[in-house]
Amino acid sequence: MDMRLEVVVVPVSDVDRAIAFYKQLGWRQDADIKGDNGYRVVQFTPPGSGCSIIFGSGISKAEPGSAQDLLLAVDDLTAARKELADRGVEVGEIFHGGIYGNTGRLPGPDPQGRSYFSLTSFSDPDSNGWLIQEIKERLPGR
Repeated sequence: MDMRLEVVVVPVSDVDRAIAFYKQLGWRQDADIKGDNGYRVVQFTPPGSGCSIIFGSGISKAEPGSAQDLLLAVDDLTAARKELADRGVEVGEIFHGGIYGNTGRLPGPDPQGRSYFSLTSFSDPDSNGWLIQEIKERLPGR
């Protein structure tokens, strides 16, 4: 049976501030549903992604900012980094090695130009942490 990752919950403290940020990224807003007792769910999808994020009020008990190492994949990391910076997003420098947990990271892109090894990072206003990984060629079977 196929199973596809559909939605990832991103805990935020201010829904409207998060909406403004993810719009700033250029992501598509798919929904903004308000319910009873302050319930609200907002859905955004990154360009080219089959998976979306949701955030809102009353949808998660996770602490705002607790989502870390959420991974986006791009074909051209330098272009993606520039686009985010041009949109006013504070994006880190390109690094290689030490993908998760901030350990073992070395400055600059992977010296051998390998897929999966060069990354950058940014955070949303609640400090939920995003990684952007360059994948020029997927591993076999992916």
